[in-house]
Amino acid sequence: MLTNEIIRLQAEAQQDYVIESRRTIHRFAEVSGKEFKTSAFIEEEIKKAGLPYEKAGDTGWIAILDTGKPGSRIALRADIDALLVPEEPNNLAGPRVVVSDDPHTSHACGHDAHTAMLLGAMRVLAEQRDNLAGVIYFCFEEGEEDGRGILAMLNQLSAHGVDVCWGIHVYAGLESGKICVSAGPRMAGAAGVGIKVIGRGGHGSRPDMSVNPVFCAASILTNTATAWVNQITAGRTVTLGVTSIQGGEAPNVIPDTADILGSLRFFNDEEGEKAVRIFKNVAEHTAAMNNCQVQFDDRFCVLCAPVINDEYYSNLISTALPEVLPENVTVSSCEPWYASESFSCYRRICPSVLAHLGINNPSYGSGAAHHNGFFDVDEGVLSTGVISTLKFVAMLQK
Repeated sequence: MLTNEIIRLQAEAQQDYVIESRRTIHRFAEVSGKEFKTSAFIEEEIKKAGLPYEKAGDTGWIAILDTGKPGSRIALRADIDALLVPEEPNNLAGPRVVVSDDPHTSHACGHDAHTAMLLGAMRVLAEQRDNLAGVIYFCFEEGEEDGRGILAMLNQLSAHGVDVCWGIHVYAGLESGKICVSAGPRMAGAAGVGIKVIGRGGHGSRPDMSVNPVFCAASILTNTATAWVNQITAGRTVTLGVTSIQGGEAPNVIPDTADILGSLRFFNDEEGEKAVRIFKNVAEHTAAMNNCQVQFDDRFCVLCAPVINDEYYSNLISTALPEVLPENVTVSSCEPWYASESFSCYRRICPSVLAHLGINNPSYGSGAAHHNGFFDVDEGVLSTGVISTLKFVAMLQK
């Protein structure tokens, strides 16, 4: 049996390994689709643990610990890619302990920490296989940032008949060392916004002889804002994040086209789909009013569902974590996060739970927003992540 004492002792024994693994992966900082050194490092660690494994996509892996005894089939997931974000040499307090080797990329979201924590948990569970039952799948997902790795991972886990999936995301919005596993919506779903407004260009002095797509694009935005107020269901937040409206470059030339870019974020599947329909409907009718046409790009759809934690497993682990973690480390709730995550897709095939692990530590210098050059991870929290992962597995051993 994987007792609380064993969990604490084994996690402590892996602490240096987890920190060093995080630093190694941090130096690589490879973006989606190019995680070659990261993938090779993970493969070597899986081999050292003595586990069979299989490819999941181009650079992702699934290591498999089959105890040979009946029990739950548990997927433990981490993402492995970095971002095209230049890293500042300092965090919010001073020089950081490790810097990306590539000046153009960085682990500005914490995936290096996710992978390191899962590697540490994998080493413990491989050593403790005699105290376990069922099958454990260690899932290292490639390309989370652009979504390229999730389908391959889901297809393989579906074939294995996984019962439940667990993951951890470090979170700059939560005090360092705290961990929150709340049921229900935890991270937002996302829809892309890409509209090309097609008019007819001409001289800026005679707008009557042209069809101005810039005015039309502006009207689409104001009309959408009005529709939002009157048609989005009260109590179901959908954010309208328009980040670019671009048409023309000269002050005296009416362009042929104008482009609108942005994204929508939501915590309810149905309301997200509804929001996309509203936006498209407004765009089409506003274009017709202005004698324009609109084209929607392929990303103007729901790209990612919300992360919604399974109620049963969330309540189970929330009750179990205080048994193994210090007092006041487990937080009953924290605000849902408006960022999006491919982890949301795992609930298509099984119940899933994503924990938020706080990294906001002013004295350490961590706490900058994710996807920011000053973002950093307080390495002191990594053992909490390993302990929590081990406890999730242990509580399902009955």
